[in-house]
Amino acid sequence: MTASQTASTTAAAKPDAAKLTLDFVLLHVDSPVASAAFYTDLLGRPPVEASPTFAMFKAGNGLMLGLWSRHTVEPASTPPGGGEIAFTVADEAAVRDLHADWSDRGLTILQPPTAMDFGHTFVAQDPDGHRLRVFAPHREEALPVRVRS
Repeated sequence: MTASQTASTTAAAKPDAAKLTLDFVLLHVDSPVASAAFYTDLLGRPPVEASPTFAMFKAGNGLMLGLWSRHTVEPASTPPGGGEIAFTVADEAAVRDLHADWSDRGLTILQPPTAMDFGHTFVAQDPDGHRLRVFAPHREEALPVRVRS
């Protein structure tokens, strides 16, 4: 078999990545019951599923947020870090308002409201140390329009 035939056969055998959809974000937590209470308060809605080892929330746009006990997940979980859950808000005022609200609720704030290259943002932390970023992206209409001639 030639190299091009092998490459063609290998490419044909690969699953179509375009068919993959991101449906769930799963966080490994110390106590799903405590984390479910935290996210119920934060999101303003109860979980759609809850047990002592797992809780599930509808997060919007079809995405589901799962909270799975790090003590029962298989394979075993490693400590969190290096990732974030991001929430988009309308504008800089909404970033400041939500920052004030979350600060009043006692969330640990890792980054106060800050202007960054992608927009205005702040970062908080959930009880298990997962980072929660709130941001208002730069609006497209604020960017210059380029016209091709």
